[in-house]
Amino acid sequence: MRLAQVIGRTVHTIQDPSLAGGRFLIVSPLDAAQLHDCCHRAQPISAQSNFIAYDNLGAGQGDIVGIVEGAEATSPFPNPIPIDALVTAVFDQVHYQP
Repeated sequence: MRLAQVIGRTVHTIQDPSLAGGRFLIVSPLDAAQLHDCCHRAQPISAQSNFIAYDNLGAGQGDIVGIVEGAEATSPFPNPIPIDALVTAVFDQVHYQP
């Protein structure tokens, strides 16, 4: 699992029926150096590329989320689903001490 911050969301006019009830968010992965103050800044600047993750938990702009990617992202669904990243947790606080 990687930690990321939600920096936006996408809008779709047509959505696969297997994805009903969720939405796609734009997330910015957090580096270890950003974990200490990630809950206090509006948008961290990450050296990593932003990407899209499917969310059915209700995360919003600025939330810190846990993301799983690849085959693990599709495992909670009973049928094959066209996603590569899934929001699995929404964190209230992050305490990190290197």
